[in-house]
Amino acid sequence: MYRVKKQDVVYTMSPENQPVLKVEAGSIVTFETCDCFEDQIQSADTVFQALDWNRINPASGPIYIEETEPGDILVVHIQKIEIKNQGVMVTGPDLGVMGFDLQENVIKMIPIQDGKAVLSDKLEVPINPMIGVIGTAPAKEAISCGTPGDHGGNMDCKQMRAGTTLLLPVNVPGALFALGDLHAAMADGEVAVCGVEIAGEVTVKLDVIKGKQWPLPMAVNQEHLITIASEKELDKAADRAVINMVQFLHEELGVEKAESTFLLSAAGDLRICQVVDPLKTARMELPLAYATALGFDPKMVGR
Repeated sequence: MYRVKKQDVVYTMSPENQPVLKVEAGSIVTFETCDCFEDQIQSADTVFQALDWNRINPASGPIYIEETEPGDILVVHIQKIEIKNQGVMVTGPDLGVMGFDLQENVIKMIPIQDGKAVLSDKLEVPINPMIGVIGTAPAKEAISCGTPGDHGGNMDCKQMRAGTTLLLPVNVPGALFALGDLHAAMADGEVAVCGVEIAGEVTVKLDVIKGKQWPLPMAVNQEHLITIASEKELDKAADRAVINMVQFLHEELGVEKAESTFLLSAAGDLRICQVVDPLKTARMELPLAYATALGFDPKMVGR
């Protein structure tokens, strides 16, 4: 098994990044991660203005997957997410949906106890460990790890959890895959500009699919087939998540576009991932039972 140390981080996903590790397809890799503030906040007394904003959303890696070429699909089986015992949340002026109405920055430390994130003496929420930043290098330009896109990146999709298989585009030789920005708990929207940010470790198995032109990013788990899209405007992201699913059902499974659209309108769930990043992210979730009835075989993605 391979391991990426949390000191080996990048702040952009870029074709110019140098890999910290080279592995063969089929390898299992554990990534140590800092939280999205690179562990700068250790108490609620931390001075918010003293944070180094050049160190936000670090992604551990990248790693180079041998014999992986542009046009391939990188298959990321998320096997395990382990989190530390304390997280942090922040919000304030110009941060998140309510930033227009907040007068001061607030830092809140969040203990993790008995499978719950303790927000206060009255409020506890079940943890749902997930990965905020996960992606491959774009073909040309560097993209901040704080920004999502067709390469993945800061999608903040709560389906990026243990048991999910994520499909990402390979844009450069070796893919240059990296991940970070774990959350102990996060709801759809991430409206405060953060979830319960936390450090931890993620173990993934990396495979490659060749010869397929699918609308990426996509994901598969025991419950759903998922298409994900990020755009400057949320309605455009939502539209493209739907369009991508229809495209996949039509081109890969041979389902007429009208029939695919009927199915999504009757049984698919269009959901918001996040509304606080430079691009907004939405996803279309189709229950896996319908996809398999139409001919989708989870073995296509190694499940």
